[in-house]
Amino acid sequence: MESAGVGWIAAIVIGGVAGWLAEQFMKSNLGVLMNIILGIIGAIVANAILSLFGVVLTGWLGYLIAGFVGACILIAVGRAFRR
Repeated sequence: MESAGVGWIAAIVIGGVAGWLAEQFMKSNLGVLMNIILGIIGAIVANAILSLFGVVLTGWLGYLIAGFVGACILIAVGRAFRR
């Protein structure tokens, strides 16, 4: 998170927004805490996947995009394991 230029407090806020956006997009029903967790972990997952392709997202907007994409991936994986 620090390498992306985002502090811990900002990471929690941006992670919450990214998780909430992913929740709305994927039509899921999660709580606020789960949205924050999905957004933060999703950003880490998405940044790891994107770095394999040479894409690096930095700053607030990059963290939001990565968090959204990663949270959507995590929600889809969670749904696949529940079925």
